Amino acid sequence: MGRLDGKVALISGGARGQGAAEAALFVAEGAKVVIGDVLDAEGKETAAAFGEAGAFSHLDVTDEESWQAVVSDTEARFGPISVLVNNAGVLSFGRVDRIELAEFERIMQVNVRGVFLGIKTVAPSMRRAGGGSIINTSSTSGLVGLPYLGAYVASKWAVRGLTKTAAIDLGHDGIRVNSIHPGGIDTPMIAGTDQDAPFYRRLPVARMGTVDEVARAVLFLASDESSYTTGAELAIDGGATCGDLGLLDS
Repeated sequence: MGRLDGKVALISGGARGQGAAEAALFVAEGAKVVIGDVLDAEGKETAAAFGEAGAFSHLDVTDEESWQAVVSDTEARFGPISVLVNNAGVLSFGRVDRIELAEFERIMQVNVRGVFLGIKTVAPSMRRAGGGSIINTSSTSGLVGLPYLGAYVASKWAVRGLTKTAAIDLGHDGIRVNSIHPGGIDTPMIAGTDQDAPFYRRLPVARMGTVDEVARAVLFLASDESSYTTGAELAIDGGATCGDLGLLDS
């Protein structure tokens, strides 16, 4: 306990699922946490469970003024931000030659523009805090190509590259920037997915992952325990990106 004592964290997309699990763990480890989301009712309910250590602020990650308002609100409540988790994201399925341009742009707006604006807007607050840690949520789709996920894959590879450049640009300000790459995690984003599907059964860790398993990895990157880690990619995927899992199947 206490691994985040004295830290102020902002988590986008924190109203439910993976972001909510991260927020709960952060509070348990001593942080003050602001949840930013467009899901107002769910976000307020999640934050209320944290008492004085948590708060909710409406956040549209595609809008720069919305980010600026949330940063100002966070600083007014708790002080400068020392941890940012760019968790908000959307998923879309479709063959790359059949994706509508509007849908491709929607995915890029949330998944890439949202991360960029988060880094850009929070960095000055982190300088005021004396440094900090930014964790960008990419995906296994940011490490390998996957079928029927052209827009999503493009966005998550972009997050991976943006993370590395931000780590270089912000390193001398005492700001570390890393990316996480979850695989199949049991969240509302993939609600209805068969947890006993052949894909999960053949993983080295043969099951779907949980939000708590992702949250513990994010906690490490948010804490001072990872003080010499920046620009890194952490896969939390049960071994999905180890290689072709079906290569020798008969």
